[in-house]
Amino acid sequence: MNSLQYPIAEGDIAQFLARTPDFFERHAELLASVELSSGHDSRVVSLPERQARLLREKIKALETRVAEMIGHGQDNLVIAGKMQSWTRRLLQTAQARDLPGAIVESLAAEFQIAQAAIRLWGVDPAHAGEGFALDVSDDVRSFAASLSAPYCGVNGGFEAARWLPQAAQAQSLALIALRTGPDAPVSGLLVLASPDAQRFHSGMGTEFLERLGELAGAALSRLQAPLALRPAGHAEHVA
Repeated sequence: MNSLQYPIAEGDIAQFLARTPDFFERHAELLASVELSSGHDSRVVSLPERQARLLREKIKALETRVAEMIGHGQDNLVIAGKMQSWTRRLLQTAQARDLPGAIVESLAAEFQIAQAAIRLWGVDPAHAGEGFALDVSDDVRSFAASLSAPYCGVNGGFEAARWLPQAAQAQSLALIALRTGPDAPVSGLLVLASPDAQRFHSGMGTEFLERLGELAGAALSRLQAPLALRPAGHAEHVA
């Protein structure tokens, strides 16, 4: 029978080599004679050389990933240190009425936040005259209660942006709902602002901002009035 009438298919060859892993051990001379494209130019290289080049590329890619992981780890250590310093400042603030100012000042110092502002509702009547206790609209309260995660993006004329000392310079914002606990009603809103339109953007991660809001909300709970003393016209909005 003429074997040319039934040529061997590439799949048959591949299956044979897969089923016969010791083939090239018995025919090692074939490996040296196989020539392939280099993969980068028109030059032809031997199979061992091509394999060595692929291995070097894989090693280089792994080295790059390791370097990135180390860089991220170092960045995380820096952020953790700043968060610890910021939290320590809150713990060392003796007077409850000084907490909003301490939060804003330490955010600027530790995280290079250009502007920040805080408004709280349901505040103890003893603090009614403070700037952080100034009344806010029901729209702001409803918006804060609707935030399942911090809002990050352009300043689209939010009412809360007008709380900032230099509102006209706020190009991007992070709006963070404040709660006294994970399942507690929203008790305020923290506004972070930047003159850079890309500092806070919709694609950024918000986990860090969420943790920041939880810590701030817990610290600011010292300013809250008992439920029995809160004005009936300002019922809490529950998210």
